[in-house]
Amino acid sequence: HVQLVESGGGSVQAGGSLRLSCAASGVTYSRVYCMAWFRQAPGKERELVATSGRSTTYADSVKGRFTISKDNAKNTLYLQMSSLKPEDTAMYFCAAALCWAVSGVVWDASRYSFWGQGTQVTVS
Repeated sequence: HVQLVESGGGSVQAGGSLRLSCAASGVTYSRVYCMAWFRQAPGKERELVATSGRSTTYADSVKGRFTISKDNAKNTLYLQMSSLKPEDTAMYFCAAALCWAVSGVVWDASRYSFWGQGTQVTVS
């Protein structure tokens, strides 16, 4: 049984920082599973923020400001967010998929089998 639990969201002023965490059970961070952070703002589609799998990918809008990392020993995925902007306001989701399922299409949310409940980030 796979479970992903996000934490670390909150409200912050523009220019501030937050670190999101995604604790996983039932899935091992390895070359078999690829992990990602997505976000969804009200009225908008869910969009890829960053991936951590066979390679690391960032959305253009967060490059240089966000860093994805993982602690294999703790089975935890992180998203360090700095220089936050109001447009970063969204619900942030952790997602997991078998790497072969998202190969070449890491931005496609429908390819990810497992999702957390989300954590809200509000930047004002």
